[in-house]
Amino acid sequence: MKVRLTRRPLAAAVLSLLSMNLVLAAIPSWADDTTATTTASTSGTTTSTDTTTNTNTTAAPNAANASQLDAVVVTGGRIETTVGQSTTPVTVISGATLQATGQANLRDALVQLSPSISHTSYGADNAEFTDELQLDGLSPDHVLVLVNGKRRHGSANIVQDPGLDQGSTGVDIDMIPTDLIDHIEILRDGAAAQYGSDAIAGVINIILKTRASGGSLSSTSGQTYKGDGFKNTETASIGLSLGGNGYLDLSAEYDRINHAIRTGPDYADGLYGEGAPAAVAYVNANGYASPYPIGPAYKNPWSSDTASTRQLVGFNAGYDFTDNIEAYAFGTFGHRYAESYENYRPPYVDPEVYPDGFTPIFTIDENDYSITGGVKDDDFHGWSVDLSTTYGGDRDNLGLVHSVNPSLTDSPTSFDIGATSNSQLTGNLDFSRPFQLSAFAQPLNFAFGFEARRDTFQIQPGDVYSYEDGGASSEAGFNPYNAGEWSRTVSAVYIDLSTHITDKWQADVAGRYEHYSDAGNTRNAKISTRYDFTPQIAVRASASTGFHAPSLAEEHFSSLAVTPDSASAQLPSDSAGAAALGAQPLKPEKATNLNLGLVLNPLQNLNITVDAYQINIRNRIVAGGTVYGLPAVDAMTAAGFPVPPYVVSAAQANPDTGLASVWYFTNGANTRTRGLDLTSVYHTDFGSFGKVDWDLSANLNTTRVTHLVTQDGEPILNIQQIDYLTSTTPKSKVIVGGTWSKGKWGVSVHETRWGATTDQLSYVVGPESVVPNTFYPWRNAPIYTTDFDVHYNITPKLQVALGANNAFDRYPSRIPYVTALEGQLYDTQSSQFGYDGGYYYLRASYQF
Repeated sequence: MKVRLTRRPLAAAVLSLLSMNLVLAAIPSWADDTTATTTASTSGTTTSTDTTTNTNTTAAPNAANASQLDAVVVTGGRIETTVGQSTTPVTVISGATLQATGQANLRDALVQLSPSISHTSYGADNAEFTDELQLDGLSPDHVLVLVNGKRRHGSANIVQDPGLDQGSTGVDIDMIPTDLIDHIEILRDGAAAQYGSDAIAGVINIILKTRASGGSLSSTSGQTYKGDGFKNTETASIGLSLGGNGYLDLSAEYDRINHAIRTGPDYADGLYGEGAPAAVAYVNANGYASPYPIGPAYKNPWSSDTASTRQLVGFNAGYDFTDNIEAYAFGTFGHRYAESYENYRPPYVDPEVYPDGFTPIFTIDENDYSITGGVKDDDFHGWSVDLSTTYGGDRDNLGLVHSVNPSLTDSPTSFDIGATSNSQLTGNLDFSRPFQLSAFAQPLNFAFGFEARRDTFQIQPGDVYSYEDGGASSEAGFNPYNAGEWSRTVSAVYIDLSTHITDKWQADVAGRYEHYSDAGNTRNAKISTRYDFTPQIAVRASASTGFHAPSLAEEHFSSLAVTPDSASAQLPSDSAGAAALGAQPLKPEKATNLNLGLVLNPLQNLNITVDAYQINIRNRIVAGGTVYGLPAVDAMTAAGFPVPPYVVSAAQANPDTGLASVWYFTNGANTRTRGLDLTSVYHTDFGSFGKVDWDLSANLNTTRVTHLVTQDGEPILNIQQIDYLTSTTPKSKVIVGGTWSKGKWGVSVHETRWGATTDQLSYVVGPESVVPNTFYPWRNAPIYTTDFDVHYNITPKLQVALGANNAFDRYPSRIPYVTALEGQLYDTQSSQFGYDGGYYYLRASYQF
């Protein structure tokens, strides 16, 4: 396979970016005709705004008020500015807008509101338990999440299954109570020079409420048009005054989500069922007729939404000791119990225990926590000083019920699979001060700071029955050879300079140095600038470098997946078994970001921004080094994995069999992401007929692999794995609509166009299913969905609302029969809008 390499000097890349901007503007359909990925561009943190009002004018989904342009944020230079004057693109979404989507979790609300954000439609196995976000079509590990400007810990639940998210341990933002959130800033530019690892695609900064009085109650319930997938969210919050000198904002949330099953008949296995026909004349939309034996039409529930119960509490507090000195603290605690259906197991797996077959259920019992404390002095010998400490972590206890270990004569039917946990202890000391210099139109803001962090990751083994002799069916437990505890230390120093060189020209410069005890040193820099030709026209640009340090989970996690006829193991890249196969210790990913933007205010209430960007990532951490057959059995045995006897026999009979495989993470590819970001807000006043806020936002993008590492002369990634990196997120996403308000009424209607995604699907039946690296090219066509929300203020404090997401019950393209694993209907790797269909909800909220 040939891969086109891209090597351009910086000046050529900037010219290319300018040309791309013009092409994208002229050809809106461009992104649906190339390989995919989403957009990004920004840096910075924000300050919290005062939200002590008691009005109940809850914003509707996607409602973009022109006043958002005046929202105060802090960009990479850490100077307070507004969204409308930022040197890099910033999107602000209010907490009221998030709740008005009717979504049961924060992740799905952000996907509905922002064209830059996506998530994989279906997370197989344990991936379904963590609500991570993709920004600009990159991995969840490429977006940094902050809370009140402080780094948030990632999940301990590593994504094990193939796909774009494989290996990620991104932040689970659904462990933060929604009603505690004042607003969210999506900062869409590389920001590692300001905030360190992971800010390659950008930063999502969650700003908490600072109420000293008042509070709110809300209840949202809904379900899919098919009558399943019931969701209920109950929230309560209150703001308290601390002696008139401070505030304490408390919030609690309860969420319940039921399964929504979207699978068809399971025809894949012809070995069971009476009266099964010898063949079936099944013809799909592509005209492919299947002549292969089938079993009975059993509806397999594995491809469904996870059922979960989540309880959250959180607080945000501040106290002013003097006019300049403030102590602050905030924290969250979340508990989640969730169940996910696994693949159906036919009767022959264990006919004595399950004569009709069985569907294992994967479970998680999770505790997630974080607390931050600090003190700020705005006049410490002329400097502003902020000293803080954050401690957070996540523990996931994994289990399996309604299963069996088929190798045991007296097997239990429920298992303790084991546990993963992590923690993150971070200390920050930040200084800033403005200096008045005659050379500049405004003071030069000089900022510098230090960060120290300690990360830990732990794997605890499951019960002996979960891993003995091949382990439990569908999910073998962690064995003692997987178990361990690892840690590392990180130290960092940064510097920031920000000013207006002239009244119309501003510039920010930042640099950061970090040392990792396990991954070495990184140095990163950023420059961003903006020039306002007139109050109506401005241009902005930025260039930066960034990085993602391999997580402890990526470095040390190992596992064994067992099916009724195969076994696949993940080995740590630094293990002896992986080293024998050619593995090297993981290096940090390196990135270069370029952004060029145009800001227009052609009319009094009309704002338009257009930003073109390019993100080059080197040494991407991917699943590679896969080997099959006897070498795989030898590697698993060397790692202490309990290889099932039937897999060993298969490998001995056929040394190249794909029934035994092992793999490890490696720095296997370079990628280049290019795209265009468009936002537009227009406020209109029709007098006695009400007011309308119109909004249009769009994201166009493409990702290409520019270099592949080879092993034994062959590319380390096959065409399917390349598509995971480049094509499974929408190639374009456009959101357009408006919100009408008059008196007590408000109506919001928005249309979202989800661009195409492509994938290389695995064959599960037919002669191609046994041919290595043979895939079915698949394209998920673009599709439109409609969301609406109608709300009515019964009193100034009490509001009710009725709404629907995907109101016209649209579904993605159905995959062909030959790739439909056990009743699967849709491409599980696609990051379009999911496949639950239409969803309606009712909401009631009360503010006091």
